[in-house]
Amino acid sequence: MDCAHCGLPAPAGAAFCCSGCEAVHGAIASIGLGDYYRLRTAPAATAVVGGEALEGFDQPAVQARFVRDAGGGAREAELLIEGMRCAACAWLVEHALGRTPGVVSASVNYSTRRARVRWAGASLSLSAMLAAIRSVGYAAWPYEEGRIALVESRERRTLLRRFWVAGLGMMQVMMYAFPAYVAGDGDITADAGSLMHWAAFVLTLPVVAYSAAPFFRGAWRDLRLARLGMDVPVSLGIAVAFLASAWSTVSAQGAVYFDSVTMFVFLLLGGRYLELVARARAGLALQHLARLQPRIAERLRSGEGFAIDCVAATSLVPGDRVLVRSGQTVPADGDLEGGDASVSEAWLSGESRTVFKRAGDALVGGSINAGRALVLLVRRVGAETTLSSIQAMMERALDERPAWAAASERAAGLFVAVVLASAAVAAFAWWQWEPSRALWIAVSILVVTCPCALALGTPTALTVASGAMARRNLVVTRAGAIERLAGITDFVFDKTGTLTDGQARLLDVVPLGREDEPSCRALAASLAQASSHPLDRAFVALEAAAADVQDHCNHAGDGVEARIDGRRLRLGRAEFVRALHGLATPEPGIDRALTTVWLADESGWIAAFGVGDALRPGAREAVERLRRGGVALHLLSGDAFHVVERVAMDLGIAEFEAGATPQRKLDSVRALQAHGARVAMVGDGINDAPVLAQADVSIAMGGGADLAQVRADAILLSDSIADLAAATVIARRARRVIRQNLAWALAYNVLAIPLAFAGLVTPLVAGVAMASSSLLVVANALRLAR
Repeated sequence: MDCAHCGLPAPAGAAFCCSGCEAVHGAIASIGLGDYYRLRTAPAATAVVGGEALEGFDQPAVQARFVRDAGGGAREAELLIEGMRCAACAWLVEHALGRTPGVVSASVNYSTRRARVRWAGASLSLSAMLAAIRSVGYAAWPYEEGRIALVESRERRTLLRRFWVAGLGMMQVMMYAFPAYVAGDGDITADAGSLMHWAAFVLTLPVVAYSAAPFFRGAWRDLRLARLGMDVPVSLGIAVAFLASAWSTVSAQGAVYFDSVTMFVFLLLGGRYLELVARARAGLALQHLARLQPRIAERLRSGEGFAIDCVAATSLVPGDRVLVRSGQTVPADGDLEGGDASVSEAWLSGESRTVFKRAGDALVGGSINAGRALVLLVRRVGAETTLSSIQAMMERALDERPAWAAASERAAGLFVAVVLASAAVAAFAWWQWEPSRALWIAVSILVVTCPCALALGTPTALTVASGAMARRNLVVTRAGAIERLAGITDFVFDKTGTLTDGQARLLDVVPLGREDEPSCRALAASLAQASSHPLDRAFVALEAAAADVQDHCNHAGDGVEARIDGRRLRLGRAEFVRALHGLATPEPGIDRALTTVWLADESGWIAAFGVGDALRPGAREAVERLRRGGVALHLLSGDAFHVVERVAMDLGIAEFEAGATPQRKLDSVRALQAHGARVAMVGDGINDAPVLAQADVSIAMGGGADLAQVRADAILLSDSIADLAAATVIARRARRVIRQNLAWALAYNVLAIPLAFAGLVTPLVAGVAMASSSLLVVANALRLAR
């Protein structure tokens, strides 16, 4: 007899093939999950006794890459489950984890073969959870790109094999079916016709048994779980058409439709392969992020100068010092230790230009060192890094099912019930009138109807749209954000760090003495080189004077003082600078929206500088594009009136408010929503947390070290607001494509079902029409990738 667990032959008189299967069977029964054997649609993989020791996964250095802090003492990790063969496997693993003491929550996705587990870190170890999964017959590992890529590659190869078997069978069967379509009465003898029918039967058998197997498994699973999925009518149509054709072949009477069956399976598999390609294309951004993490890091030995050890990047801990050579990737988040550096943060901001860094500045893991070798002081590793945080948020968005997708799946289930009822009524009605056609008309109804268009059109479009947005630097962290973003009527912007770049820039220079403007700039740059004040950073990029700077001194909150070529100079606030010479402060005519920084020596005023916050690249174009799209624009900022007014006037935003506290921003958004507006709030994700939570869609600007705390619906990684406008257009296109797919599915089926009911659609035409309908909605969704 066969093994009760894995289905392999068991020794005479034994219920199991090995002790491993017996142990797993007992473990499943002991935790009350015996329903697994009733629900499953395929035998389990043979259980493995022993295997790799799991205790090593409890080491902090090992967990650093894939375990993250979930707050409140809880920990969270993503696991890859191997050995799952049907949806019941996912059910079993999920319930086995859920009944493990210490597990807070567990969800298993059968499609991606991943489990997201949250547990109480103090009461449960990771190895204990892996052992719990192993006890019910599955291997579990921390999620790694290499392992999932192997599983996906195997799935793709299997699908292609089924596809090509169906294609080969279809071409050969059509060879034998074609003469019957073109021959006249009496041109083909009975013996020749019977021979061609038998040849078609033999060629169709592997297509039905092998290529169509996924549809039969899916239908059996759905029926066991008492639900109606799209595989039910598909499988029923294939089975009935094949068995009826086989009976006609054996009995030598009636028509055969082997060509319809093979073509139907071939086109359906083609649709599934397109769906697989769409999912893979949407996941390209996520795969790219995974590849940014280097495998090896050169860690400097403590107290031994530049002696290095080559270690796994995952073994780094906060406080390590790492050498990053020119052209290499920064392996973790941290600070630049000593000297200056140039790095490319294109993966984060989308900006191809290198970024200049000074000692103490933050470095983001995944950035590329574009200059000389630098030393990184590690601050965050593993799941706490910016890179891992973005990965986790994107994965969460892909795992979620938005309302559009859930509604379309419910509609597909209802539609399948209607189709089955229609086929039964048609068969009964035609049996009363013309019994010879009753079966084929019922088959035509089952085949021509297309629940695939309902069930595939929406999730495929959302998946492709998520990938398209990621390529435009907007990372969607919650899948429902796309459908909400498509319906936004009002955009509310914060100012600093959102519409402006949050960096002090020199925007105006007014010479006040005998020095010309270039000389004023050079003197200010020389004074500011060693200053740490944020305003002084506006002068750092200027070309300093070629002079000897002595007695340099920072005055906290006031400015900086130094002696240059024997002259004593000050740069800073008016009161601080005026104390050097005692002269009255002039009126330089600097715009009131700018901060004035003064420069003077002992003999008098030299220059006044206007320092301000410049607009982000593409801000004007983005605002104009949103306005043309019919969106109302608002600016809420806590800055002074003149500063906010200047930005609003520059961008053409009529609705603005200055001096707005977080509570005032929250009240303003609530007031808009009370009047029926659907509001998207764009802010820095930290100071604007209350209003971001209130908005219908919250979009946070990518903020490096702060990114791990962001809980927005989406994150704009680039410095260009234009990418936000582009993402809004993508969301609206996704909504339009979904509506097109649903409208097509409705119109197609409203037309096809009555025609098939009336006997005007043959099974061959039904197969071509149904498969073409599925291909159409998938191909329409793929247009969003452009």
